[in-house]
This record gives sequence, structure tokens and C-alpha cells, in this order.
Amino acid sequence: MCSKDSKGKSNSPLKGHGPEYSENSSASQQKYKLKTERRGTESDGCVSEDESISQRLSVLPRGMSLISEEELIQLAQIKPSQTRSDLQYDIKILIEKLQRQIEQQEILKEFVSLEHMKPIDDCWIGKAPENREKNRYRDILPYDETRVPLGEMKGYINASYIRMPLGKKQYFYISTQGPLACTMNDFWQMIWENHSNVIAMITREMECGISKCHRYWPEPPHDSVDLIQFQLRLHNYQILDCFIIRMIEMMDKQTQERRIVQHLQFTSWPDHGTPRSSEHLVKFVRYMRKIHQTGPIVAHCSAGIGRSGVLLCVDILLNHIEEDMSFDIKQIVKDLRHQRFGMIQTKEQYMFCYEIALEVLKNIQNMDSHLMQ
Repeated sequence: MCSKDSKGKSNSPLKGHGPEYSENSSASQQKYKLKTERRGTESDGCVSEDESISQRLSVLPRGMSLISEEELIQLAQIKPSQTRSDLQYDIKILIEKLQRQIEQQEILKEFVSLEHMKPIDDCWIGKAPENREKNRYRDILPYDETRVPLGEMKGYINASYIRMPLGKKQYFYISTQGPLACTMNDFWQMIWENHSNVIAMITREMECGISKCHRYWPEPPHDSVDLIQFQLRLHNYQILDCFIIRMIEMMDKQTQERRIVQHLQFTSWPDHGTPRSSEHLVKFVRYMRKIHQTGPIVAHCSAGIGRSGVLLCVDILLNHIEEDMSFDIKQIVKDLRHQRFGMIQTKEQYMFCYEIALEVLKNIQNMDSHLMQ
């Protein structure tokens, strides 16, 4: 039996442990007020619960620095390809359009309409009796059509393949729940079989006294983890202002093959809320994209739909802007939800995607205006 992290509770998102479900009737629109300033949430007071991360890591000798703050700042400066002579004009028009959508609360209507999307299948495999205890939340399940199968027997893990077009390219992700104690072996098997070299973790282990993710990586005083098939060793790490980089060496115990996986943990994103700084998230996403080499990027929060959905949407948005391509946030979220139900849970998270796009475009406009002076 799988030991639930939530201390035997119902694991129902409706009780606040998983995703929030918004009302989607027309009358409910009047209850929603979207604000462009940073929003506080009920989780904001709980950030200190995981402040022990730096203390735990401090007992290890530091290796070489993986990236400097100056390099992160440079990464966060999005510079679109100058393929059109009217680029500056296009950005100005787009900024005005996004501002108008925010001011007139058109974004709220978009989010409410997305809430009417129906599931594409019945998730029978996730509902099977033998798989129920492998789900962190009983009503957050992967579609049968897009689930990630494990091994020759196509075993079950609560994870979904996400494929997103970007011009002639395709971005490839796995969105998954925060591992449980009993799914650690499955999680690392998935990483190995899919040749993923990047894991993006967008949650803390505990938030407001509730377990959101089992610690599945090696960390002091246990700098190695012995699994059924793999040996994990913390090879190097770096603590930054907004996230932690862990270099984890995976070794297949049977073949002795070794691989390095970069584990990125964003540390300032409350459950159901949004990050306190859009700049921090842009740095995180840009570093994630820079180091990606093989396989799908594996992203997880607690349920694998809310914060994970925002992360994927922002990565796609930034690359659209960098490639000087038009983007449609509503369509991006719709495409995400067709592959894993409920991606981007709350109106605040949906709004945050628009705010990041607006801030990035304004920064580009400011850079261009300085160059023209």
C-alpha cells in the first residue's frame, strides 16, 4: 500500500489539499476581480516552513559555481529575433492590447470559458484499483491517451506527456504530481526511460503543515539514495535567490551506466498562488531551457496541474516572444488542458501568465528605446 503524504485525509482538492476549482457560471463572474498587483494567498505565511533547505545543504562541500547572478540576469533579458522591420510597432500594439484586456477584465471571461472544457477521456487506468494509491489526489488523474507508461508492461505513474508546437519545432514535457514515498522508484524509472536531463520542481516539500511532495532526491545527511534499479548521488549544488540547482548522478545498478540530471527547485511559489516576483520565475524558466539537452523536461508541483501549468505556459510564451512569433495565451492553455486536465488552476495563475508577457514586452520596448537614443 502506498503511504499517503496527507496523513490519511481524503486527498480531495475540494478540501484544499490539491487544485482549487473555480466557479464557472456566468453569475460567478461578478465575484471575481482580477488585479495586476502581486497577490497574497493563504499560503504566504507558510514560506518559512522550508527555510531549512539551505541549512541542510550547507553541510556539504560546495563544488564549482554552476551559474552567476549576472548570467541569470542576462538570460532573463528576452531579445526577439529582428526579422521584421516593424517589430517595435508590433510590440507597442501588443502591449496596448494586453493592457486593454487586463483593464476590461477580458482575461477573466477567457478563464471562465476554459473552465467549461470537458475531459477528453475517462482516465480508466488511473482509476484502476491497483493504481489508486499511486495518486496523490484521487481526482487528479492523467488521461489514458497521454499518460506516461513505464517499462515493457506499460506500468502506471500519475504523469502526462505534453507536446506543444512552436513554429516548426515541438516542445516536449512531462507534467506529473509530486512523488509519494511509494512512487519514488517509478519516478526515477520515468526519468531514466525518457532520457530526461532536467527536473523542474515548483513546490516545497511541506506547505502550511501539509506534505506536498516526498523528498525523492539525495540531500544531507543522506547524500545518496539507493533505489531498486538506481543509485542516486548528489554531485553538486548551488543555492540562488529564487531557486536551488542540484546536480544528481544517476547510476543504473545493473549496467553501471551513469547520467547527470539537473534538479531545479523554485522555492518561492505558494500553493494556489503566484510567485512574488515575475523576474524570478523568468530567470528560472530561462535557465531550465538553457540546460535542457535530452528527453522531455519533467515538471511537477504537488498535483502537477496548477503551478506546473503556469511554468509550461511561461516557457512557451517566452520562446514565442524570442522567436518573434505571435502568441495566444488562451489557446496555449487550451492545448495544455487537452493533454492534462485542469492545467493552470486559478484565475490568479492565468492572470500571472498575461502579466509576465506584458512585463517582458515592456522590457523589450524599453531596451529598444534606449538603443534608439
